[in-house]
Formats: sequence, C-alpha cells, structure tokens
Amino acid sequence: MKKNILLTYIITGCLFLLAPACTNLDESLYDKVNAASFFKNKDDVYRSFLRTFEHGYSTVRGDVFVMQENTADHLMTPNRQGHWYDGGTYYRLHYHTWTSQDSYTSNAWNSLYQGIAQANNSIEDLEGLDPAKFSMTPEELKQLIAELRTMRGWYYLRLFDLYRNIEVITKAKGEVPTVPQSPPKETFAFIEKELKEALTDLAPKGGNGVQPFPGRWTKAGAMALLARLYLNAKVYIGEDRFTDCAAVCQDIIDGKYGNYALADRWDAPYDWNNDKSDETIFGFPGSFGRTHWQYDGGMYWWGAPFKAASYFGFTDWGDMNPKYALQPGRDVAGNEYAFELGKPYRKFAKYPDDVRLKLYKNLGNSQREGMFLFGYLTFNNGKDSVKSDNGYTLYIRDQVGIFNRKVGSQLVSYGPGEVPDDKQSDMTHADQNSGMYFIKYPLYPSDDPHKIESDYVEVRLAEVYYTLAECKFRAGDKPAAAALLNAVRRRYYAPGSLSLYDAGGSTLTEQELLDEWGREFLGEGRRRTDLVRFGKFNSGSWWDKNPDADNHTSIFPIGLNVMNVNTNPALKQNPGYN
Repeated sequence: MKKNILLTYIITGCLFLLAPACTNLDESLYDKVNAASFFKNKDDVYRSFLRTFEHGYSTVRGDVFVMQENTADHLMTPNRQGHWYDGGTYYRLHYHTWTSQDSYTSNAWNSLYQGIAQANNSIEDLEGLDPAKFSMTPEELKQLIAELRTMRGWYYLRLFDLYRNIEVITKAKGEVPTVPQSPPKETFAFIEKELKEALTDLAPKGGNGVQPFPGRWTKAGAMALLARLYLNAKVYIGEDRFTDCAAVCQDIIDGKYGNYALADRWDAPYDWNNDKSDETIFGFPGSFGRTHWQYDGGMYWWGAPFKAASYFGFTDWGDMNPKYALQPGRDVAGNEYAFELGKPYRKFAKYPDDVRLKLYKNLGNSQREGMFLFGYLTFNNGKDSVKSDNGYTLYIRDQVGIFNRKVGSQLVSYGPGEVPDDKQSDMTHADQNSGMYFIKYPLYPSDDPHKIESDYVEVRLAEVYYTLAECKFRAGDKPAAAALLNAVRRRYYAPGSLSLYDAGGSTLTEQELLDEWGREFLGEGRRRTDLVRFGKFNSGSWWDKNPDADNHTSIFPIGLNVMNVNTNPALKQNPGYN
C-alpha cells in the first residue's frame, strides 16, 4: 500500500518544531518562528511546501461540499423522522433560505483563507532560500513556488465562486496591510495571472525529475484550473471567455503539457490505484492508514444507510449514516416527476445499458461493479439484510416519504410496488427507505489489501473533455461537442450502443448537456456551479424546490462570524444579505 508522504512530512515537521520544548524548560518567549532556524535540510523545505496541501485536501468535504451539493438538484439531507433535522440547516440549504448566521458561511470562508495563509507563508519562506544550501537546483525550488501559487489559485477560485466579493491577500509575514474587497474583475485577473505565471516553472506530467510522490500540481493541472475560470467567466465577470477556454482545453488534450488519456473502465478514475491512472491530472493522496478525507463522515462515508457497513464488509469504523442521498425521481405513488432538473437516478436510467446503473457489489480481489445502492441490501450470502437503526429491513427506493408502518409490535417497510396512503414527499417528511445512494470511491472489505486507498481526484481529464464540449456546443458546433462527450461516455456502454450521441449531435440540447455534466460528475462538489452557469440555479425547479424570488443566492453571504471578527472595516456584506 502506498504511503501518504504528504502527511508524513507534516507530522515530522511538527515533531521537529516541538522537540526542543521537551528538553529545555527555561522560559523563552517568541512572537514568531524564525524561518532561517527551521530550514536545516531539503526535507524541511518540503515540509513547509506541503503544509497547505494537507489542509487543502480537508477542504473538499464538509462545509464547502454541502454548499455546492445540498443547494443543488442532486443531493439531499431530509429529516428522516427526526434524524438530520439539525435545526433546519439542510432545509435552508435546499430551499435557498440560508443567512449569514449559518455556520458554513463562515466556516468555508475561514477554511479556504487558512489554506491561502499557509500558501502565502510558504511562498515567502521559499522565495528567501538559497537552493544550493538544500541540495536543490534553482529549477526545483522555482517549481515548488509555482505549485504553491497554483494551490493558492485553487483556493481563490473556490472562494471567488462561492462569495464573489473577496479579499485578495498575498502576504503572510510582518504587518499585513488591510486590503479592500476586490471587484470581481480584479479577482478574476489575479487568478488568471497567478495560473499563467505559475505555468512557466511547473513541470509537465512526469517532467523535471522532481515529483517524488502523487499530489503535485503540474502544467496541465494549472491550465485545467484556468479552464474552470474561463468556463464560468460569463457568470463571474459578465464576459464570454469560451474561446480562450477551448484553446486551453485543446492544448491539454493534445498533450502539450504531458500525455494524459481517458480511462477505459468506468470506475478506474476512483479506484485504489487511481494515482497511476492517466486520467488523473491532480489528486490528493489517500490511504487507509493516513489521510482519506473523501471517505470521512463529512463526505462519502455518510452517503449510505445506517448499518450498511456490513454490506460492504468494511467494519473498521463502525456503521454509516445517511446524510447524503439522491433526490427522488418519482413521487410516493411511483410516478416520475415532470420537472426537467434533478431526478439524478432517472437521468442515468435514460440510457438503460449504462454499466453504472448496477447495484454496487464488491467482487473480491479489489474489484467491484455498479455505482448505486437500491432495493434490499443483503450480505452473508443473503442471510442478513441492511436494517434501519430502529429495526425495519430497508427497501431503498428512488422516492421520498414514509415507507414504513407498524405491524403488531414491529416496524415493517413497504415492499416493491406497495404504496402507502401517506403521499407527502418533501424535505420534512422522509424515512430511512427514502432516496437512493451512489458509491463512486470503492468501499472494499476490511480484509482487502487496498481498502480506503483511493486518491481523491480533484482534476481529471474527463473534465477537460466536457469543458471543451460545452465550449463547442456554445459556439454552435454540436458534432464536435457530441464527439468529445462520447469519447468519455463510451466506457459506460457496450460497443455500438444507441446510448451514444449521434455524430451530428442532433439530440444534444442545452438541457441534455447539463444532464450529462450531472451524470459524469455526480456528487463531485460542483453541481451548484454548473447550475449557476446554465442559468438554472435560481430560476429552476426540482424536487421540493420552486424558483427563487431573485438571484442573490447565486453567491453566499459572508458569514456573521467573519464579519464580526474581521479587522477590515471596509468589508461589505454581499448584496441581498444582512
């Protein structure tokens, strides 16, 4: 099993800093750590460099994740007869009625700025080093600084997307001057400049001989972030940058920054050896014994039913929790909803030969099939079934409601085809049978040598293909868009499948393109951004969600805690919020 060297460096660096305190009890007070006294060898340089990477990995889950997914049309966290009510937090996310007092509005801001501060600190430290003193070439040191600038750009891009009116801070040492919030065009220009300038000193894939472990930014990674910026430019600054976006994507696909390739198996981008996949452009290293944030309770571990751990055979962490499930495609009576948005499982089922539609099963030898959990989940060769926390056997369905009833002294689930009298279906009214689940990152059994070993892939080549396809579509070139999408989609269907888009792109509408973004990137922390770009986030309807009165919720408020403690007197709340 590969080791997460990133975390090893960080832990060792912390012990290095703490060691003197154990042997010398004379009182000495310091207001800061002197960088010159910390950097003794090359490992110390890398410890400083990697600090912000570990923090960055942790930001993919939790508050940022719910802001991107629970506000959109795919995932839900309903009140399951008392479970996950949480003071109405998830109602407000779903109905777009959040306020600056909701904790995630402060937590996401603070967490992303923490990563920026760490990157700023390391950039300043490394810029002051003589590489020769640390057995490094000037090129190697420049690459580290370029990667830190790319990492900083990644943080700023996400802040910009969530809040729009943010402070651009590039200093960490000394007296950092108070800076005003940057107008969106200035922030856009800063991120664009940051990524373009980093490009010069970044390595191409496998280049420069200074990439000792996964999780390093390369030229293709930085340019993929630039493509994200350009793709959403119309939203961010009111300017169409699709032509620039297309050019960047074409360069990546053509191999200008290294040879990448789409995986030919649907689950390869998420599997235990995805750090070796040619589709992976940038990922955070993960393993069972080290960091594995996508498997954390703030993300995918809480995307399965109570007591489902036994179904997977992975029992190292106890049981699971149904925080995240798919919004329903059918009402309580079994009729498909008429609205165009949402209905994520129904959007997959539109193409019934999609291999991802199968029930998730572990097959042994670090292999699995299927991507969804539904129906009865049995284990121990069918002897046992997954039950709710209060005892009824689950029948998981693409519906939301109360699908259990009391029979004698027992709670019993309604079975296939059985329809309860209670037809209410909304965020306030669900049970543990309600809503299907998706499993992208494998949950192999406890005795599997590659359990919880997948890296978290932040940027993969499929995103570049889809981004270029959208640019082509918006330019009126549907055939080219269809060909790009099919290059990825063909791994989900049998050769010659009619599910592939026709060569002329005649079936590729704007709604179908948005649906296809949803199928490919289901639950990958970007759905809100895509809905905003397509003009659907505020105006669209999906399950238990009507259009908003206006579009001020297309960005979030700056959290009340941030406003209260921020030393910048000029910090202004976003429009539409108190």
